[in-house]
Amino acid sequence: MPDNVMDSRPRHTWIASLISTVVTLPLAFIVLVFGGLAPMACDSCSEADSDRFDAGFGTAWTVLCCGLVLALIVLVASWALNQRRPPAGAALAVLAPGTVVLAWVVFMSLVDWP
Repeated sequence: MPDNVMDSRPRHTWIASLISTVVTLPLAFIVLVFGGLAPMACDSCSEADSDRFDAGFGTAWTVLCCGLVLALIVLVASWALNQRRPPAGAALAVLAPGTVVLAWVVFMSLVDWP
């Protein structure tokens, strides 16, 4: 094959993963901090409200942490696939920040706020 013939694969497939990393990691950190500070919302609650909040928060915290780990796995997979299968890598790059947002929405819905 001559040197002047260009490769048919896209050359800059890593850009989607890079943008996803720049968005996903700070977003996940912010979600984790706010999720960790959420128990302070019930500092001045009555004991009954506090018990309801604590029951929902334990499950919600577990779901949030699992969702953030899933987002990290999707982000790493987008980097791994961006050379072999560029469309799949780009799709996973889009899904990574979406996974963080979905984990936050599920967390907020599982907690029984006072």
